[in-house]
Amino acid sequence: MSPAIIFTAHLILGYVAWLLCYRVYIWPRLGSMDRVEAQRAIATLHSFRFFGLVFVMPGVVGPDLPGSFAAFAAYADLATGLLAMLALLTVRVRPLFWLFVVAFNIVGMGDLLLDYYHAVQANLPAVAGELGAAYAIPVIYVPLLMITHIAAFYMLARPATRLAAE
Repeated sequence: MSPAIIFTAHLILGYVAWLLCYRVYIWPRLGSMDRVEAQRAIATLHSFRFFGLVFVMPGVVGPDLPGSFAAFAAYADLATGLLAMLALLTVRVRPLFWLFVVAFNIVGMGDLLLDYYHAVQANLPAVAGELGAAYAIPVIYVPLLMITHIAAFYMLARPATRLAAE
Protein backbone atom coordinates (compact mmCIF):
# COMPACT_ATOMS: atom_id res chain seq x y z
CA MET A 1 0.00 0.00 0.00
CA SER A 2 1.15 3.51 -0.72
CA PRO A 3 1.85 5.97 2.11
CA ALA A 4 -1.07 8.10 0.88
CA ILE A 5 -3.52 5.21 1.20
CA ILE A 6 -2.20 4.24 4.64
CA PHE A 7 -2.36 7.84 5.88
CA THR A 8 -5.90 8.31 4.54
CA ALA A 9 -7.00 5.01 6.10
CA HIS A 10 -5.46 6.03 9.43
CA LEU A 11 -7.25 9.37 9.30
CA ILE A 12 -10.64 7.82 8.51
CA LEU A 13 -10.21 5.09 11.12
CA GLY A 14 -9.22 7.74 13.67
CA TYR A 15 -12.58 9.42 13.13
CA VAL A 16 -14.46 6.12 13.31
CA ALA A 17 -12.76 5.06 16.55
CA TRP A 18 -13.27 8.46 18.23
CA LEU A 19 -16.89 8.68 17.11
CA LEU A 20 -17.55 5.25 18.62
CA CYS A 21 -15.83 6.25 21.86
CA TYR A 22 -17.49 9.65 21.89
CA ARG A 23 -20.97 8.24 21.39
CA VAL A 24 -20.66 5.68 24.18
CA TYR A 25 -18.49 7.39 26.78
CA ILE A 26 -17.87 11.08 26.20
CA TRP A 27 -21.16 12.49 24.87
CA PRO A 28 -23.32 10.99 27.64
CA ARG A 29 -21.03 12.56 30.25
CA LEU A 30 -20.87 15.95 28.53
CA GLY A 31 -24.61 15.91 27.99
CA SER A 32 -25.22 15.39 31.70
CA MET A 33 -23.07 18.37 32.70
CA ASP A 34 -24.22 21.94 32.88
CA ARG A 35 -23.18 24.10 29.94
CA VAL A 36 -20.23 25.75 31.66
CA GLU A 37 -18.72 22.51 32.91
CA ALA A 38 -19.13 20.82 29.53
CA GLN A 39 -17.42 23.71 27.76
CA ARG A 40 -14.68 23.75 30.41
CA ALA A 41 -14.01 20.07 29.72
CA ILE A 42 -13.74 20.73 25.99
CA ALA A 43 -11.55 23.81 26.59
CA THR A 44 -9.26 21.73 28.79
CA LEU A 45 -8.67 19.26 25.97
CA HIS A 46 -8.02 22.08 23.49
CA SER A 47 -5.68 23.90 25.88
CA PHE A 48 -3.07 21.28 24.92
CA ARG A 49 -3.03 22.46 21.31
CA PHE A 50 0.22 24.28 21.93
CA PHE A 51 1.56 20.83 21.04
CA GLY A 52 0.92 21.68 17.37
CA LEU A 53 4.13 23.70 17.43
CA VAL A 54 5.83 20.34 16.92
CA PHE A 55 5.09 20.76 13.19
CA VAL A 56 7.85 23.38 13.04
CA MET A 57 10.27 21.58 15.37
CA PRO A 58 13.37 20.46 13.46
CA GLY A 59 14.29 16.89 14.26
CA VAL A 60 10.75 15.92 15.18
CA VAL A 61 9.31 16.37 11.72
CA GLY A 62 11.21 15.74 8.52
CA PRO A 63 12.87 18.54 6.56
CA ASP A 64 10.58 17.91 3.58
CA LEU A 65 7.31 18.44 5.48
CA PRO A 66 5.51 21.00 3.30
CA GLY A 67 5.98 24.42 4.87
CA SER A 68 2.59 25.55 3.54
CA PHE A 69 1.05 23.00 5.87
CA ALA A 70 3.44 23.03 8.82
CA ALA A 71 3.64 26.72 9.74
CA PHE A 72 -0.08 27.42 9.54
CA ALA A 73 -0.96 24.24 11.46
CA ALA A 74 1.58 25.02 14.17
CA TYR A 75 0.64 28.63 14.84
CA ALA A 76 -3.12 28.25 14.43
CA ASP A 77 -2.98 25.37 16.93
CA LEU A 78 -1.03 27.57 19.32
CA ALA A 79 -3.63 30.36 18.96
CA THR A 80 -6.44 27.89 19.62
CA GLY A 81 -4.70 26.50 22.69
CA LEU A 82 -4.09 29.98 24.12
CA LEU A 83 -7.73 30.95 23.55
CA ALA A 84 -8.84 27.74 25.28
CA MET A 85 -6.57 28.56 28.23
CA LEU A 86 -8.06 32.06 28.39
CA ALA A 87 -11.52 30.49 28.51
CA LEU A 88 -10.42 28.35 31.45
CA LEU A 89 -8.86 31.32 33.23
CA THR A 90 -11.98 33.48 32.84
CA VAL A 91 -14.61 30.94 33.85
CA ARG A 92 -15.71 33.18 36.76
CA VAL A 93 -16.23 36.14 34.45
CA ARG A 94 -18.98 34.57 32.35
CA PRO A 95 -19.13 37.09 29.49
CA LEU A 96 -15.37 36.68 28.92
CA PHE A 97 -15.58 32.93 29.36
CA TRP A 98 -18.27 32.62 26.68
CA LEU A 99 -16.36 34.98 24.38
CA PHE A 100 -13.24 32.81 24.65
CA VAL A 101 -15.24 29.58 24.27
CA VAL A 102 -16.72 30.85 21.02
CA ALA A 103 -13.34 32.23 19.91
CA PHE A 104 -11.30 29.07 20.50
CA ASN A 105 -13.93 26.97 18.78
CA ILE A 106 -14.11 29.24 15.72
CA VAL A 107 -10.32 29.56 15.46
CA GLY A 108 -9.79 25.87 16.21
CA MET A 109 -12.33 24.51 13.76
CA GLY A 110 -11.14 26.96 11.13
CA ASP A 111 -7.59 25.79 11.77
CA LEU A 112 -8.50 22.14 11.28
CA LEU A 113 -10.50 22.81 8.12
CA LEU A 114 -7.71 24.92 6.65
CA ASP A 115 -5.17 22.28 7.70
CA TYR A 116 -7.11 19.73 5.67
CA TYR A 117 -7.14 22.13 2.73
CA HIS A 118 -3.39 22.81 3.03
CA ALA A 119 -2.67 19.10 3.43
CA VAL A 120 -4.53 18.32 0.21
CA GLN A 121 -2.85 21.21 -1.63
CA ALA A 122 0.59 20.07 -0.44
CA ASN A 123 -0.20 16.39 -1.10
CA LEU A 124 0.61 15.61 2.54
CA PRO A 125 -0.70 12.03 2.37
CA ALA A 126 2.03 11.18 -0.14
CA VAL A 127 4.75 12.50 2.20
CA ALA A 128 3.12 11.59 5.51
CA GLY A 129 6.38 10.03 6.69
CA GLU A 130 7.77 13.58 6.93
CA LEU A 131 5.46 14.07 9.91
CA GLY A 132 7.87 11.89 11.87
CA ALA A 133 6.91 11.64 15.52
CA ALA A 134 4.06 14.08 14.86
CA TYR A 135 2.29 11.50 12.65
CA ALA A 136 -0.06 10.64 15.52
CA ILE A 137 -1.44 14.19 15.67
CA PRO A 138 -3.50 14.13 12.47
CA VAL A 139 -4.57 10.51 12.76
CA ILE A 140 -5.36 10.28 16.49
CA TYR A 141 -5.61 13.74 18.02
CA VAL A 142 -7.20 15.80 15.20
CA PRO A 143 -10.32 13.61 14.87
CA LEU A 144 -11.07 14.08 18.57
CA LEU A 145 -10.47 17.82 18.30
CA MET A 146 -12.85 18.17 15.35
CA ILE A 147 -15.52 16.07 17.05
CA THR A 148 -15.31 18.17 20.21
CA HIS A 149 -15.55 21.41 18.21
CA ILE A 150 -18.74 20.14 16.61
CA ALA A 151 -20.06 19.13 20.04
CA ALA A 152 -19.12 22.53 21.51
CA PHE A 153 -20.98 24.37 18.73
CA TYR A 154 -23.97 22.06 19.17
CA MET A 155 -24.05 22.78 22.90
CA LEU A 156 -23.69 26.52 22.27
CA ALA A 157 -26.59 26.46 19.82
CA ARG A 158 -29.03 24.45 21.91
CA PRO A 159 -31.25 26.25 24.40
CA ALA A 160 -29.95 26.51 27.95
CA THR A 161 -31.89 24.20 30.22
CA ARG A 162 -30.08 24.96 33.47
CA LEU A 163 -29.90 28.74 33.56
CA ALA A 164 -30.01 28.82 37.33
CA ALA A 165 -26.74 26.86 37.54
CA GLU A 166 -24.97 29.42 35.35
